[in-house]
Amino acid sequence: MEWYDFAVYGFFAVTIGKLFFPSGNPVVSLIAAFGAFAAGFLVRPVGGIIFGRIGDLAGRQRAMLLSVMAMAIPTVLMGFLPTFHTIGMAAPILLVTLRLIQGLSVGGEYTSSLVFLVETGPQDRRAFSAVWGAWGASAGTLLGSGVGFLMAALLPPEQLETLGWRVPFILGGCVALVGFLLRQGLQADTPVAHSKSPTRDVFTKYRWPMLRVALLNLGFGVAFYTLFVYTVSFLEQFSKLSSQHALRNNSISMILLLSIMPMAAKFADKHGRKKVLGLGFTALTVSAIPLFYLMGLGIRFLTITCELALAIPIALISGAIAATNVELMPRAVRCTGLAFAYNISVGVFGGMTPMIVTWLISYFHSPAAPGYWVAATSAISAITLFFFVHETKDQSLEDPEICGSDEDERKIKADALG
Repeated sequence: MEWYDFAVYGFFAVTIGKLFFPSGNPVVSLIAAFGAFAAGFLVRPVGGIIFGRIGDLAGRQRAMLLSVMAMAIPTVLMGFLPTFHTIGMAAPILLVTLRLIQGLSVGGEYTSSLVFLVETGPQDRRAFSAVWGAWGASAGTLLGSGVGFLMAALLPPEQLETLGWRVPFILGGCVALVGFLLRQGLQADTPVAHSKSPTRDVFTKYRWPMLRVALLNLGFGVAFYTLFVYTVSFLEQFSKLSSQHALRNNSISMILLLSIMPMAAKFADKHGRKKVLGLGFTALTVSAIPLFYLMGLGIRFLTITCELALAIPIALISGAIAATNVELMPRAVRCTGLAFAYNISVGVFGGMTPMIVTWLISYFHSPAAPGYWVAATSAISAITLFFFVHETKDQSLEDPEICGSDEDERKIKADALG
C-alpha cells in the first residue's frame, strides 16, 4: 500500500507535467514532472538515515509504524492540490514539498521491512522470506499502474486531466489505516547488539559493506524504474501509444514480475544468490539496448514482447537481491547502513532515471537511449557481484565475513591473497 502511494505519481507524469509544469515544449514539461518525481528519491538517503537509526536504536517495528504515516498524509494532499493555472508557482512548490516528505518516508520503510523479514525468517529460506518485502513493493507499484489504467479506460482525456488523475492519490489514504493496523501486530524486538551511534559507524567502520551493497543495487534500481515507471511515459510520448495501452502493458509486465519473483527466491535459497543475480544482470547488460530500440518502433506486439523480456531478468534479480542486501550488512548498523546504501543506488540513481533517460532520448534522438543507461549500470552491478561479493546463502547473519568492518574486510582479502 505504501509503495502504491509512492509510485502512482510516475504513472501520471505526463498529466502532472501539463498541469503543474506547463510549457510550450511537452518534453520540457515531462522532464520537469520527472524532476519532481526524482526529488522524492533524492531525499531517500536522508530518510534512510533517520528511520534506519530509529530501527537500529528503537526497534524495527517503531520505524515501520512511523514511516507509513509519513507516506499517507502527503499522498492524499497531492490529490487535492490546485494546479499551476489556479495558484501559479505555489502549485509546483507544494507538489515538490509533498514529494520530499514521501521520499523521507520510503527511505527507511522498505529496508526496515527487509531486515525484519530476514532476521525473523528461517536460515534456509531467507531469500523466500525477504522476497515478500520486494513482492509487496512491486505489487503496490502494480496497484498504482492498475488504478491508472482503470482511470484512463473509464474517462476521456479531458476528464482524466481535470479530475481522474486525483482519484488514485486520494485513495492512497487507505495506507494510513491498513499499514498502521498491520504493523501494530508485528513482533520485532530491538536488536541486542546494536551500535550506540549507527550513523557514525556506517561512515567510519563500515564504509566498504555499504559501498558494495550500493553498487550491487545500482543496475537493479535503474532497470526497475526505467521499465516499470518511465516506460509508460516513453510509450505515450515517443511510441505514440495511448495512456490506456501503455498502462495495460505495464500492468501485464508487472504481473509477470510478481509471478517469477517467488520462484527466483526459492532457487536462490537452494542454489545460491550469485547464480540468480549473475543471470539477471548479464541478461540486462546484453539485451537492454536492442529491446528498447524495438520498443520505440511503436508496434504494439513488439512493445509488449520487449517489456515482458525485460521484466524476466528484473524478476530474477528481485527474487535474490532482497536477502543478499541484508546478509551483506553488519547487524549492528543493519537498518541504517542498508537504508543509506540502498537509497543511494535505487533511490537517487533509480529515481533520477526517468529524467535522465528522457534527456538521453532528446540528446541522441534514439529510442534505444534508455537501454544505454540500463546496460551501463547493470554492467557495474555485474562486475561488483562477480568480483566483490561472496556467496551468502549458507552463512550466519552474525558471520564476520558478512558483518565485518572495513578492517575485517582487509584481513579477509589479505588471507585470500596468501
